[in-house]
Amino acid sequence: MIATSGVALAAAAGGAGWAWWRGQSGRLNEAELALWAQRFDQPAGGELAMATLLGQPLVLNFWATWCAPCVKEMPMLDAFYRQNQAKGWRVVGLAVDGPTPVREFLAKLPVGFPIGLAGFNGVDLARSFGNGSGGLPFSVVFDRRGAAAFHKLGIVTEQELSHWVAKLS
Repeated sequence: MIATSGVALAAAAGGAGWAWWRGQSGRLNEAELALWAQRFDQPAGGELAMATLLGQPLVLNFWATWCAPCVKEMPMLDAFYRQNQAKGWRVVGLAVDGPTPVREFLAKLPVGFPIGLAGFNGVDLARSFGNGSGGLPFSVVFDRRGAAAFHKLGIVTEQELSHWVAKLS
């Protein structure tokens, strides 16, 4: 009888632990919650409210006009956005830069996805998602719940984007 009670107690504790873990895995962490509460000015005016993008997979790219790899990556990200927008994918560029250089850059190389002006605070935001060095470009991929699923420092490749789409679709 004591052995049966012990097994029942262990099973109940295990079940409670599993339920607690499942509940925890569904919650967003502090950095994710902070991101989705953010609002960024946009270069052409208006505001980009990150919360409006929840519920859709997202590639968030930290970039700057003075960053040569960022400039090289921009057309590929734009092509990805145009090809995957109908599938629900979103891309946002967060410029770690001032508004004037970003406006001038976008006049020469327009993109179809929204750009937010993070300024140099964008480096701290990127660090909160695993970019310890603060280097650029830095991309974070979020699932539909708003949880960070992947991140990469450096130029993202088409193969990586395809892999992420396959994993999160």
